[in-house]
Amino acid sequence: MAVPGHVARTYVAGSLDEQVQPAGVDLRLGEVFEFLNEGLLTQGSRRLPDVRPVRPADGLYRLQPGAYKIRFMDVVSVPPDAVGLCFPRSTLLRMGVSISCAVWDPGYSGRGESLMTVLNPLNLLVQGPGNVCPGHVPWDSQALHLGYLRAQA
Repeated sequence: MAVPGHVARTYVAGSLDEQVQPAGVDLRLGEVFEFLNEGLLTQGSRRLPDVRPVRPADGLYRLQPGAYKIRFMDVVSVPPDAVGLCFPRSTLLRMGVSISCAVWDPGYSGRGESLMTVLNPLNLLVQGPGNVCPGHVPWDSQALHLGYLRAQA
């Protein structure tokens, strides 16, 4: 069963009214990173690639086509009887950008990280978190949607 947005909001610390949607909560972009080297995944071994922060210029990230690691501004806490799922908003998809997320397990708490892929050959401009005006949500209602599914007894 999907958890309504007004309930899901209680699991996203510091969320704003503008983030609440009927079936979940929109998450805010916190940081963007570029990959510096390869990752390694073998039986018994895992090495994540090194990353470097991308700095916004004049309050905007100008992202060229490619893969980026992103970290969300919002701290998410998944209840013990639910899982967290995130999906890109359709506006972002229509810009030629996607976000890939993994399942957030029951009990997870923290600032999630995901993969953002810019497919648009003409780049993406997105507001950075450093120049947020009070009451304004960067990427609000236009980027990533977090929903919770709760197991039914």
